[in-house]
Amino acid sequence: MVEYDKDAIVYPYITEYIRGEIPENTGILKEMEDYAVTNSIPILQPETAKLLTVLTTVLRPVRILEIGCAIGYSAILMAGNMAENGSITTVEWDTDMVEKARENIEKSGLSDRIRVIHDDAKNLLPNLTGQYDMIFLDGPKAHYIYMLNDCIRLLKKGGILFADNIMYKGMVADEEHVIKRKITIVKRLRHFVSAQMKRTELETVILPLGDGVTIAVKK
Repeated sequence: MVEYDKDAIVYPYITEYIRGEIPENTGILKEMEDYAVTNSIPILQPETAKLLTVLTTVLRPVRILEIGCAIGYSAILMAGNMAENGSITTVEWDTDMVEKARENIEKSGLSDRIRVIHDDAKNLLPNLTGQYDMIFLDGPKAHYIYMLNDCIRLLKKGGILFADNIMYKGMVADEEHVIKRKITIVKRLRHFVSAQMKRTELETVILPLGDGVTIAVKK
């Protein structure tokens, strides 16, 4: 049974049904899921992971930029569905997470295709060049708004910008859910979502799936 409090953004019985229909992962992904649970490390929720898998399979990106690597779970997930000559650049500021991610990536045999940069993405992005087929935004939520312009600049025409946790346990959508110590994050996420929806270079949709996502295509 999936347990939810008032912060759920969808009915718990719907989430339970969706997750019950998603086949369990095996191998390194299952090991990482178990590790994340044991060590209280946030990784993609199953339904969000499945959506990212479908989008990556459809787009078959050659170049992917990920903001927020954690233990490398989503990078390894995307690597399994990108183009055969594809590569992923992923950015993470936490030293322990960087070490664990590199360990998992090496274990998965993807060290030649996934590069982990140890840096603060907010400061790194303005210095990046080139064009990416997909950008997965899953770093510090309060920094999303500061990275939007660079994400759009770095995204190729027809590319996808996928941002996770934009509902932030329902707080972004409903004032009654907001926890006082999270007010700054919530305000900045609201600003990010609003700014993204208004950008004429993007066609953006908000989905109440997982912890909430936006998916944008650059026109």
